[in-house]
Order: sequence, then structure tokens, then C-alpha cells
Amino acid sequence: MTPQIAALMADYNRWMNERMFDAAATLDAEALAADKGAFFGSILGTLNHIAVADTIWLHRFAAHEVSFTSLGALSRLPPPSSLAQPLAPDLAGLRRYRDELDELIRHWVAELTPAHLASDITYTNMAGVSSRRNFGALLQHFFNHQTHHRGQVSTLLFQSGVDVGVTDLLALIPRGEA
Repeated sequence: MTPQIAALMADYNRWMNERMFDAAATLDAEALAADKGAFFGSILGTLNHIAVADTIWLHRFAAHEVSFTSLGALSRLPPPSSLAQPLAPDLAGLRRYRDELDELIRHWVAELTPAHLASDITYTNMAGVSSRRNFGALLQHFFNHQTHHRGQVSTLLFQSGVDVGVTDLLALIPRGEA
């Protein structure tokens, strides 16, 4: 992971979240909340889980011995107590929360340096188990986790008759000179 790749992934994250929420907004509340048998049940439940996990990881990253100025905004977003804790009562509320997270992520990755990414970070998981791991690898996991669950959301949306269109990171990678 490099700072440049982190910035690309933050842009991809925001772009894909906008697409997912735009697509989800074409469905009614009942369809969004319908249990589709996914890990987090519904489209809304899965979108919520992505925001929950991002919030949890951002709080862990904020506890890094390096002080990231932009993560001070997390004080408005308390850490969730479970992986399925509802963050908003409906899609519109969750989208506002998601938009705030995505903007925070974009500002935060702009602070990252190669030295940050090469360092280790100690954190405690939801079960209370402490771990020490490479920060850059954890950041890669952070973005990969989002992509994994957005893939589930895009499938659930497609099964509901909504096509989100292109979801490939390739769409955001700048073209080189030929």
C-alpha cells in the first residue's frame, strides 16, 4: 500500500458508495429491508454493516501513535458496539452518515505517508483481543472489506431488478500515455 493507492481507493470507495446508494434509492423501504439471506440480511443491513466496520476501523486508526488531524472528526461518530448496529433509521439517514465517512476517509488518506504505512499499529477487536499488525496491510484490508460487501450489495440489487452498472476499480485508474 502506498499513499497514492490509498487515495485511489478512497476515491473508489466514495464513487462506489454513491452508485450503491443511488441504486438502492430506487427501491422502496420494504425492498431495502427485506431479508435476502446475505450475511447482514438485507440491502440496507449490508450497507449499514459497511459503514459500521468503517467506523470501527477508523477509530482504531485514530488510536495509532501517529496523530491524524482529520480523524478528530470521529468524535461525532461514536464507535459501534456490534457489527450490525443500526447507524440510521433509513436509507437517507445512512447515506448522510456514509457521505460524512467517505469525506473523512478522503481527507485522512491525504495525511498518510510511506512511513505511516510501514509502521505497525496495535488495536483491540470486537471480542477484546489485542493485535499488532502492519498499518498498510490493515488499510488494504479496510478497503478490501468495503469492496467485498459492496459486491454483495450489487448482487442483491441486481436480484431486485436494479443494475448498478460498472463497479470495476479500472474505471478510476488514470490512463497512461500510449
